[in-house]
Amino acid sequence: MTATALPSHVPPTMRAAVLLAPESLQTQERPVPSPGHGQVLVRVEAVGICGSDVHYYRHGRIGDFVVRSPMVLGHEPAGTVVALGPGTARHQPGQLVSLEPGVPCGRCAQCRHGRYNLCPDVSFYATPPVDGALCEYVAVDEDFAHPVPDTLTAETAALLEPLSVGVWACRKGRVGPGSRVLVTGAGPIGLVAAQTARAFGATEAVVTDISPHRLGLARQFGATSTVDVRSQRLADTGFSPDVLLECSGVAAVADEAIRTVGRAGRAVLVGMGGDTVPLPLAHVQNFEIEVTGTFRYANTWPDAIALAASGEVALGGLITHRFGLEKAEDALTAADRDHTTVKPLVCPQPG
Repeated sequence: MTATALPSHVPPTMRAAVLLAPESLQTQERPVPSPGHGQVLVRVEAVGICGSDVHYYRHGRIGDFVVRSPMVLGHEPAGTVVALGPGTARHQPGQLVSLEPGVPCGRCAQCRHGRYNLCPDVSFYATPPVDGALCEYVAVDEDFAHPVPDTLTAETAALLEPLSVGVWACRKGRVGPGSRVLVTGAGPIGLVAAQTARAFGATEAVVTDISPHRLGLARQFGATSTVDVRSQRLADTGFSPDVLLECSGVAAVADEAIRTVGRAGRAVLVGMGGDTVPLPLAHVQNFEIEVTGTFRYANTWPDAIALAASGEVALGGLITHRFGLEKAEDALTAADRDHTTVKPLVCPQPG
């Protein structure tokens, strides 16, 4: 791949937060990458911390994805374009962009059918062995560096990645005007999924969790009602949704929630937890319920940008902590110290 020389205002080296082993993160000096053909160089200004980052930090693996060599975490980045590689046509230096963290091959059957999230050869940030974005600069294919309007900041632009998960879940569940939606789990994904469902036209969006604080956030962000499942069973609420967006990743929660889905409804499994979920087969068959998984997203950034820019989905309120790059380990462990943690951000640039 032909690369371009770095402009004079870009330093030759940068800092990166590197996972060396479980619970061992080190700030290292690395060369700034030169953008290749069709790539742009982005100065990273904000990176959201996701549950998968925390899982890799704690355990060094997620399922079959194992960290076998030092790896940079972080797959929710936004920043400013500072240099263009050969053959770029869509960007100018100074543009604020949100980075879609997975670049597919573009040639396989899944890519050709538009399902590039299922590309078997996708290169996805912070998925072994691919480095992520907890660093000061990244080079990325220009088609996956999405310009955002001035109404968004780098911090809110970083959260377009989790918002895209919510958009994809609502598309998979065919949420539309008049839909009655149940969202189980009021973590970052559940909170954006509920907002997205309302933006897509859902007249009811009921959110469940065991945290009163997060249930309060759900109501603040547009949930029509909430259920504290520590003290109330879902079956006792009488709510029978058209669409379930299961965002907790807890098998028992998914089992109970699927049982509430109404006739010809859809159950969308979003949260990642155990390897298996008990399926109430009689209910699924007798009610002809569609059950589907989700894997990341495809072609969601335009909708996510529009929802965030219009204010239909509020992202800034999800940000609870900000850390410099040298404190990235504190960002990964923030929830251990503060139960109100929703979305920590790492801001890699000094100052």
